Amino acid sequence: MSQGQKFFDDLGRLMNDAASMADGARREAESAFRGQMERIVNDLNLVKREDYDALREMVTIQGEEIEALRREIDALKGGEKTE
Repeated sequence: MSQGQKFFDDLGRLMNDAASMADGARREAESAFRGQMERIVNDLNLVKREDYDALREMVTIQGEEIEALRREIDALKGGEKTE
């Protein structure tokens, strides 16, 4: 192996090592950022989207049931409405 070839092989290894280190640092920074964001979200007591959607659906269904019961009560009273 010539000196020039060895130089480029060493340079290639060095660049690969630097890229690996940069990728590791990036993953570590992302992990730290994600952990910090999770702590902030937990401190704010935010509701998860799935929980919000489930509650919204339950409220909608209950509202429809209440309206149906009101109509049934009105029908039993002979169509008379009371406020």
